[in-house]
Amino acid sequence: MTQYIARRLIALIPVMLGVSLVVFMLIRLIPGDPVIVMLGERARPEDIERVREEMGFNRPIYVQYAEWMGRIIRGDLGTSIINRTEVMDELKYRLSATIEMIVAGMIIGVIIGVSIGIISALRRNSWIDLTATFGALIGVSMPIYWLALILIYALAVNRQILPPSARIDANLNVTRHTGFMLIDTLLMGDLRLFGNAVWHLILPSFVLSTVIMPILARLTRASMLEVMRQDYVRTAEAKGLRSRTVVIRHALKNALLPIVTVVGLQLGGLLGGALLTETIFSWPGMGLWTYRAILSRDYPIVQGAVLVSATIYVVVNLLVDISYAYLDPRIRFSGG
Repeated sequence: MTQYIARRLIALIPVMLGVSLVVFMLIRLIPGDPVIVMLGERARPEDIERVREEMGFNRPIYVQYAEWMGRIIRGDLGTSIINRTEVMDELKYRLSATIEMIVAGMIIGVIIGVSIGIISALRRNSWIDLTATFGALIGVSMPIYWLALILIYALAVNRQILPPSARIDANLNVTRHTGFMLIDTLLMGDLRLFGNAVWHLILPSFVLSTVIMPILARLTRASMLEVMRQDYVRTAEAKGLRSRTVVIRHALKNALLPIVTVVGLQLGGLLGGALLTETIFSWPGMGLWTYRAILSRDYPIVQGAVLVSATIYVVVNLLVDISYAYLDPRIRFSGG
């Protein structure tokens, strides 16, 4: 297992170098002078020269890349052009908000999606199965921004059951320790604040969970139907084991192999969905931050956000590979 993990870690090196090169070239591939694009055509010549000097555009391209990589390794993602703050300082707060929503959305999506898939497989061709399949098709076809607006109107504006935006009520103060609202409110020992943070998290995280929920439901159903036809499952049933034991201990573990892979691959969809979700719900995470940076042409923020998002995606896929090898030990010795 250790050798398998070591091979995967070594394979990450060229991947991360390729990611860093693509992110570095984002600004350089813009037609014309990227500094003028960022500052606008009416910018003063002295401001253009100052930004060009700050970003190193007057140096050879390989020198720029080497210096940029050196700053990245030291944890320096540059300075925002608009508000002159350090990108890394802002990123710490924004990233925690996004991770909190993505983790909550993934948990909701996995629990509901896998549960629906298992029930549909066990009740094949029943009205439950047909209803779940129809619902999954609707979920796959439904744009996330449309669902978000509908739920905001139905549950926040019309009924006022859930809050429409923000991470916590404006009149409440939370001492920031980790940046994760749920953890910080628990550290304060105030269950009222914790409940308020959870209440604000429900709607955006549920909307985001619909990115993976229908996919997992359909995949789990297909995987469970395939596994339930295997000889070892029939043998377990013939031994007189309870249906719950057969499903959980024998069928579900083997059916999880493709599900775990899809969960990791769908992280990209969650990150992309987070941009729309955060924009609609005014959630102060990386998605809304990046969206505003794109509109204002604040490319140091865009570069930092893209680099961090790509790194998260690569690391999660590494964890998926490791968990896949844990679920199926044969993979460790296959040279994959």
